[in-house]
Amino acid sequence: MAHEVKQTTDGLLINWLRNIGDSVAAGDIIAEVEADKATVEIEAGSDGAVLELRAEPGDEIGEGSVIAVIGAAGETIAAASDSAADQTSPEESTPAANGQSLADDGRVKASPIARRLAAEKGIDLARIQGTGPGGRIIKSDVENVRARPALPPVPTTAPAGGGQPTWGKMPEDDVEVLPLSRMRRAIADGTIRSKSNTPHFYVTVEADVEPLLALRAEINAQLAERGIKVSVNDMLIKALALTLREFPNLNTHFYGDRFVQHQRINIGIAVALPENGLLNVVCHDADSVRLSEMAVNNKAMYERARAGKIKPDDIRGATFTISNMGPYNIVDFSAIISSPEAGILAVSSSRRIPIVRDDGTLGVGTRMNMTLSVDHRVSNGAEGAAFCNALRDLIENPLRMLDLQQA
Repeated sequence: MAHEVKQTTDGLLINWLRNIGDSVAAGDIIAEVEADKATVEIEAGSDGAVLELRAEPGDEIGEGSVIAVIGAAGETIAAASDSAADQTSPEESTPAANGQSLADDGRVKASPIARRLAAEKGIDLARIQGTGPGGRIIKSDVENVRARPALPPVPTTAPAGGGQPTWGKMPEDDVEVLPLSRMRRAIADGTIRSKSNTPHFYVTVEADVEPLLALRAEINAQLAERGIKVSVNDMLIKALALTLREFPNLNTHFYGDRFVQHQRINIGIAVALPENGLLNVVCHDADSVRLSEMAVNNKAMYERARAGKIKPDDIRGATFTISNMGPYNIVDFSAIISSPEAGILAVSSSRRIPIVRDDGTLGVGTRMNMTLSVDHRVSNGAEGAAFCNALRDLIENPLRMLDLQQA
């Protein structure tokens, strides 16, 4: 029986890795698609032969579009219509406050062509009422919206003899015009949308990380012969996921007219990429997966992300996100929520600092700041504070993480 291969995300088809007639096994990579933030590898969903390819390299493909058909060698298939550019994605949609439709991941529903055109014209998609199926924004919707006014010209240097600078064009040899990549465009759109529409509030705590570092050293000593190394971030992800078990309200997504509370705890992990890029990969079931298995899976995802070769599941299904700037010698920072998630945890660098012990004497300890950003529509300051205190307690008593994981 023929099996349709569907596009997993909006993007540009870069290359086919299989031709019509080629044999494939389930899980084989058959195509590469340039999505907003990385190259996504499209897998065959079943064993068989490639019967049909429904797109050409360079085509903009919408999420949910059928791009290929796999079946038994020699099998004939009925032609099926499939509009790749402006078809409706199969996900459920939720009306937003302005009447626009949102996909389940919180993004405004728009075709790839409409997204690119809106970015080129400087138009915020949230301003547009889509006329496509299900409220999807299509090319003509963007074409009918006026772009925002151009910025005033940049002032040149002050004229000789003093006075105010004149306004005019900067000399061409004084500037370098850089193209806006698909990734930077996606980051800009997402952060502006979240920061503009999500009422953030912030809670910061300081944690003693010496017990966690000591436990990590013991774990890694036991795993050394297997070639596995658990990172500090792996242990923080575990602590975060277990804390979310206790605070399920923060494992909720907000869609304007409803809350969706997730039963699985999938932690998005912000990964810095070459050339100023950023991508969130996803550690699925982070509360229950073993630390050693998590370490192996996370490391593989980081490597794929930095190589620009991710799998669809690497970036799908996050329910809450962590951003760790520990390697960058950062004292404190706050992160922007990845809508429609309810919050994000910003982790700063651990530092050796002077401390006052419980008995009142002075000493030196290792401390780390964590700032929780929370959507005030979902939660409040009291819950945010309780969450941070519970998370700190796990980090300062890390053996409890191992006990809770088995629960």
